[in-house]
Amino acid sequence: MKRMLAVGVFALAVAFSGSAIAADGAAIFKAKCVACHGPEGKGTPMAPAFAGNEFIKTSKEADILAVLKNGREGAAKKYKQFAMAMPKQTLPDEDAKAVVAYLKSLNK
Repeated sequence: MKRMLAVGVFALAVAFSGSAIAADGAAIFKAKCVACHGPEGKGTPMAPAFAGNEFIKTSKEADILAVLKNGREGAAKKYKQFAMAMPKQTLPDEDAKAVVAYLKSLNK
C-alpha cells in the first residue's frame, strides 16, 4: 500500500512539472487584462487594442515585459487618449512571459 502511494505521489509530481503546468497566456490575459483591453485584445474605451498594435508587433519580449511589470504612468504613458494609466502587474516571470507570447500571437 505504501509503495502504491509513493508511486502515485511520484506520478503526480511528474505530471504537474514542466509543460504540464506551463503558464497559459490566454487564460492569464482573460483573468487580468480583458476588463481594460477587451476580449481577444481588441481594446476598449479604457485601454488600447493589442491586436494590430505596432508596439506589440515590433517590440522585443523584454520591452513588453517591462511595460507589463512596471506599468506606464505620467510621462511614460504612451496612449494619452486613455484616461487610465497602465498599472503595474505582479505576475511570476513565467506567467508574464506567457502573456507576452499571447499578445504576440494576436498579431500573427
